[in-house]
Amino acid sequence: MSERLSGSLISLRGVTKTYGSGQAAFQALKGIDFDIAAGEFVAVMGPSGSGKSTVMNILGCLDVPTSGEYIFLGEHVESLSRDQRALLRRHYLGFVFQGFNLLARTTALENVELPLLYRGLPLAERHAKARAALALVGLTGWEHHTPAELSGGQQQRVAIARAIVTQPTLLLADEPTGNLDSERGAEIMALLTGLNREHGITVLMVTHEADMAAYASRTLRFVDGVVGHDTSYVGAD
Repeated sequence: MSERLSGSLISLRGVTKTYGSGQAAFQALKGIDFDIAAGEFVAVMGPSGSGKSTVMNILGCLDVPTSGEYIFLGEHVESLSRDQRALLRRHYLGFVFQGFNLLARTTALENVELPLLYRGLPLAERHAKARAALALVGLTGWEHHTPAELSGGQQQRVAIARAIVTQPTLLLADEPTGNLDSERGAEIMALLTGLNREHGITVLMVTHEADMAAYASRTLRFVDGVVGHDTSYVGAD
């Protein structure tokens, strides 16, 4: 896969997604078209059932379109095999979830090392990269604490460190502040904004919260399986 340093990182063209068949069929996406440039911070909003989670799963290579094109770094993802999509996830994508998804009996350092373990990196290199990622999210000194010994905000920082330890091209965040109070949520959004602006990581975030979406430079609003509005904020970087 040949990376491009500028231009569209992602292009969706005529993407549809239908679940079920016959009278039970439900069309979650009804022809989605949009581009995301490298370095953007895009918020995806919309009511339940609008298609935002479906498009996130397709972008994250966890699902495939029923029809249409998904182009990532020039590659037609919709035509890749399951194994090829898994490799794309492993090498180019990072994921942050509302529920943190940390291993409960495993230290922060070990949680962050997991993606590197899957890549087969040696122990010393895994430790070094995981410590660097934890430092980047402000958790130096917390490496050997388990999730039960961390606050919700700290657990989400560990989850973000795990997502960025592989230096992903695209970070997909699904309601990353949904389980946090407003103060911790603002801290996480400031962290994501910093990773986007200072480290060039493209961020795509699903959120229900308008005040969290305001941190992004662009908002896609989904309505009934289509993009109802595509808004760039005036003065955004």
